[in-house]
Amino acid sequence: MNIVVLQTFLAVVQSGNLNKAAEQLHVTQSTVTTRLDALEETLGQALLVRSRRGAQLTKAGFAFQRHAELVVQAWEQARKVVGLAKGFAGLFSFACHGDLWDGAGSAWLEAVRRDHPDLALEAWPGELGEIKNWLLSGLVDAALVPEPISGPGLTCQEVGRERLLQVSTRPRAVQAWDPAYIYVDLGAEFRRQHSLAWPGDETAHMTFGASRWALDYLLQKGGSAYLPWRLVESLVGEGRLHPIVGAPEFSRALHLAWREASLSANPWVSDLSYWTDTMILDG
Repeated sequence: MNIVVLQTFLAVVQSGNLNKAAEQLHVTQSTVTTRLDALEETLGQALLVRSRRGAQLTKAGFAFQRHAELVVQAWEQARKVVGLAKGFAGLFSFACHGDLWDGAGSAWLEAVRRDHPDLALEAWPGELGEIKNWLLSGLVDAALVPEPISGPGLTCQEVGRERLLQVSTRPRAVQAWDPAYIYVDLGAEFRRQHSLAWPGDETAHMTFGASRWALDYLLQKGGSAYLPWRLVESLVGEGRLHPIVGAPEFSRALHLAWREASLSANPWVSDLSYWTDTMILDG
């Protein structure tokens, strides 16, 4: 088995068609078929159901896909490390939960770039589950996440908390229910706090899984929502948004997880005072 065979398998999965995969890889369809046959023979399992209409994953193929992606990604990362441009001492890979990039994630990575100019940096957005897989497989060195991550060879520490305020597009005091309320899923900790403070059975007319999307919608359509203070502070200052008087305020933790194997090259990652020294987190 080699990387080319895995890349071919993933190209077929992505396109859903052997002909399209062949065009993408600049090879013939017979070459794609030969590579798939060799892969399935090596594994002793059929990975794809192939027909004139296309190709679909079998149960074994679905299970194998994630591992193939990790192997190919690890290979690409290894190529980057070996092929670092002159002047760089190493490559540091950082993953950030998509909802934490604005503010905390981007500020921390910028501080790393400033203090460690000899490092080539890369940043990847992801959800909690895939970020954990990236850490465990060595695809990334560290990650900023809203919930703790555990696993062999991983360390995770809380590095700060951020304020979550209910804001509205018009000045008002707290009320039992706002028909224009927008629910933003800000993680498990927020969901617990929210359900205790607002035990009613009303359903928000809109729900978002990303703060930035919710903010854009709020500014366009009006209403109210809980959002991180880092996103709304300037808008509150401009008078475009207004903290709701009397509404309970919540917070959520920011966790930095890192691979212990990465500390030999990047010992500064485990220095949690680095967060205090390089950026201000909400108390």
